[in-house]
Amino acid sequence: MNAWEVWECELGHGTHPVVIISHPARAARKDVIEILDCSTQRASRPPYPNEVILDVEDGMNWETFCKCDLIYAVRRLDIKNRRGQVTIERQRIIVQTIIRSHGWTQF
Repeated sequence: MNAWEVWECELGHGTHPVVIISHPARAARKDVIEILDCSTQRASRPPYPNEVILDVEDGMNWETFCKCDLIYAVRRLDIKNRRGQVTIERQRIIVQTIIRSHGWTQF
């Protein structure tokens, strides 16, 4: 597994696409990695300030919200079915949205 890949994971509310956001060394080797949850529904509204829209270029079936205000730590064994890779452009947008969503812009 690598940072910025899109996989699927059961997070207690159904299987969802997830984006691996751990540092590349952690993503490649550790038993617990960090992810962002994405919705399974089609994006039918503009994204909230804490969301980024991903699409088929990123491994989604359609336009999908990636929620950047909650970082999950999950066991590598719980992540299944690689779907794709987040584009470079949207990687930057996700990082900016994580920072903004957590109020880290004041530092």
